[in-house]
Amino acid sequence: MVKKIPSVKQKITDEKEKIRVSFVEEMTGACKELQEILALPEVSSDNEAVLAKVNQYLGVGGMDWKAGAMSGTVYNCSQQGLQLISDVYGLTSLTNPLHPDAFPGIRQMEMEVVRMTCDMFNGGPETVGCVTTGGTESIILACKSYRDMAIERGVKYPEILCPVSAHAAFDKAADMLGISIRHVPLDPDTMRVDTAAMQRMINKNTMMLVGSAPQFPHGSVDPIEAIAKLGLRYNLPVHVDACLGGFLVPFMKSAGYDVLPFDFSVPGVFSISADTHKYGYAPKGTSVLMYKNAELRSYQWFSFPDWPGGIYATPTIGGSRSGGIIAACWATMISYGKEGYVKATKEIVATTRKIASEIATVPTLKIVGKPDVSVVAFTSDKFNVYSLSDALKARGWALNALQFPECVHLCVTRLHTEAGVADKFVRDVREATEIILRDPEAAGGGSAAVYGMAASIPDRSIVSELTAVYLDSLYASKADISR
Repeated sequence: MVKKIPSVKQKITDEKEKIRVSFVEEMTGACKELQEILALPEVSSDNEAVLAKVNQYLGVGGMDWKAGAMSGTVYNCSQQGLQLISDVYGLTSLTNPLHPDAFPGIRQMEMEVVRMTCDMFNGGPETVGCVTTGGTESIILACKSYRDMAIERGVKYPEILCPVSAHAAFDKAADMLGISIRHVPLDPDTMRVDTAAMQRMINKNTMMLVGSAPQFPHGSVDPIEAIAKLGLRYNLPVHVDACLGGFLVPFMKSAGYDVLPFDFSVPGVFSISADTHKYGYAPKGTSVLMYKNAELRSYQWFSFPDWPGGIYATPTIGGSRSGGIIAACWATMISYGKEGYVKATKEIVATTRKIASEIATVPTLKIVGKPDVSVVAFTSDKFNVYSLSDALKARGWALNALQFPECVHLCVTRLHTEAGVADKFVRDVREATEIILRDPEAAGGGSAAVYGMAASIPDRSIVSELTAVYLDSLYASKADISR
């Protein structure tokens, strides 16, 4: 409650304003050459003029993401694949799965996307699922199902029990669904969830257990078998979040790599989420949520039989959905087939392990967790690792900054498997580290200062307020700099 003291409150307000201006300048700066459109144009424009403006907008920004500059973000840049997506979306852009009578072919495609994905995860004919708009929606819907299941069996205050490393979408689900969430600590060496601690934290309110394959921060695959055994012992559903690696881990054995068991072949696994728009190489806006059986999925449905507009029911959060995105997802999966996904998986896992082994030899750097699939996380015991992230950004690389513990990671994509990209990244890491080690004390500005400041604030609500300033800046125009 210290922040309510007038002098403290004013100090926070002043700092927020400085940060707001900084964020707005950063967001609008890249688009400074664009003439903003802040009201609907009075006259119509022809297609040629609109497309010219689209190309102008897409031409701003300094990150060469096509050359693999980004961690994750863009998972494939195959011109052949992009052309297929564009062609299919052009044919199906007006379709809507809300109306299967009008678009029966889209319904068929969605069903086939679900069935193909269930088969990838060793689900038999009794497994079911749905296509969502992304991993966050898949996770929210799974949590909604298990909340309703828990309430049905008499749990008054349902709680999610998940690893500290589980995706923040579980926290979003708890916030949106009005339930609690508890976070289980990790093994400090492997960064896999501590299942003994998970067992100790199970109580009468626990509604579900969660494991990741792999988790986002450090790329480690949680011990799903051990978590599933807890689920069976305590009669709790287990959800496996494979949103990040869902189109890698099913193909790792065929690609020649071992992976911890993670799918429906593990007794006790009730549901799995896997993003088609990451390593499935489909366009953004698709994910698949799978359940062990139809009874589990039924808790996800929404229906309102008393609406004057008619009986209303939807399978996912949205009402109308883009049939074009579903069709493009289906087309991508058909195009790749098992052969294509195995080949891509082999290249990505090989590149990930090459980068990890090279970084492990850089003086003062150490790998955090286990780079089981496609993520390499690392830190330094001699300097603030965020300063290395800043130095790499100056060289054209954009890494993910992580916290608790402080580290950064590279999420390897198809773009990083291109000739010379991984070698250049490792070379830049070595050179940037050598420069920082000449004067480690000077390595404290940029994101190092920002994350250092954020980590030092005991009242995390203040950090949330600052992130709200950032989110506001996403919708800022140039005029907002001086408002």
